[in-house]
Amino acid sequence: MKDNIKKWYKLDNTGKLYPSITSTRVSTVFRISATLANKVEPEILQKALDNIIERFPYFKVNLKRGLFWYYFEYVAHNPQIEKETFYPCMFMFFKRRKTFPFRVLYYNNRISCEFSHSITDGTGVTIFLKTLLVEYYKIKGIKSTLDSSVFDVETKVKKYEYEDSAHKYYKKRVPKPQTPKKALHFPFKLNKKGQYSIITGIINVADFKEQSKKYNCSITELLISIYFEAIQQFICSQSEEDKKRLTRRIVINVPVNLRNIYPSKTMKNFFISVTPSIDLRLGEYSREELIKYVKNYMEISTTEKYVSQYITRNVKNEKNKLIRVIPLFLKNLIMPIIYQRFGESGYTSSISNLGRIGMPQEIEHLIDRFDFYPPPSRGNIIKVGVISYNNKLYISFGRLTRNTEIEKHFFRIIRKMDIPVKIETNQR
Repeated sequence: MKDNIKKWYKLDNTGKLYPSITSTRVSTVFRISATLANKVEPEILQKALDNIIERFPYFKVNLKRGLFWYYFEYVAHNPQIEKETFYPCMFMFFKRRKTFPFRVLYYNNRISCEFSHSITDGTGVTIFLKTLLVEYYKIKGIKSTLDSSVFDVETKVKKYEYEDSAHKYYKKRVPKPQTPKKALHFPFKLNKKGQYSIITGIINVADFKEQSKKYNCSITELLISIYFEAIQQFICSQSEEDKKRLTRRIVINVPVNLRNIYPSKTMKNFFISVTPSIDLRLGEYSREELIKYVKNYMEISTTEKYVSQYITRNVKNEKNKLIRVIPLFLKNLIMPIIYQRFGESGYTSSISNLGRIGMPQEIEHLIDRFDFYPPPSRGNIIKVGVISYNNKLYISFGRLTRNTEIEKHFFRIIRKMDIPVKIETNQR
């Protein structure tokens, strides 16, 4: 395996942005966790991490400063598991020497993988966590039958695993998409720094799928439509003065896994975000109108022709000669401004659905659930992460505010659809 390990790795096209914009408010850190049927044994977890980490050499790295860009350098020492003591998805000092751009945490029955978006996306972390869990139970004497979503630690690293697929599928002559316009932002007071509030709603997948069939749409499309409806209800419940101030474009950022469109198996970032929107200045929308719009938008916006515009824009920006020659210390000053202007200012919130997680049959009963928490953001103080496991849908609102009005509207809509919802929160 040593022959397949590089001494250093480039940050991918998407990942290059994140080290420059990271801060205590914008940690760029997201979490995928597994809750086990029994209490985690730390010694076995550390051994499992030691056993699998060389199979992911592009993660076994430290961030280094170049003259124009950051890069990742492979390191000999192994990451150490940590007992969880703080809020999830907190700021990670991965720019420090000997610090990894991810952490593996444990607490009681839960194992959590928190990764900076500079190194990978949800697909990469899902494969990493599943491989870690399989190895954990293997050490405990339970072997699993593997599929393509779990890496065999004995196999060699493939070059395509650390390729930058955005560059591979970039088309020079494709036009860029339109620059996003400013969107509504929630007028809520921020938490103190270091506090990230989570509210998770747990519902039965079969119940929700029945509703999606009723409206002839996918689970993701129905979730987006309900989120639009919840935000609309919040705005319509305000005073006339506040309603006038808030009545503008509502834009939801929806990450799209490009591996479902292109034949890529990269473990690096490979996604773009599409942005369905409604404008309440045109009037209120019925649920049927919202679902029809979202369904049509997503069908059009997740085609290869459409997403190629975003790949082209991102790669062209990276290839821009002026941007390339700007020293890194200046990029660190400029990038947060560009990100705010052309990124977060253009959408109200985001909802990301990682889909169904499957585990080998031999250990499926030993894992109770999975959770996905989106990265906190100063510009978009409420975000939603969705994941499903064993016929349960886990919808987690991550937010930098104690205000819960949006979540209340969201889950009330689901309950009025005769779908029971169990609510959990880390907020005291």
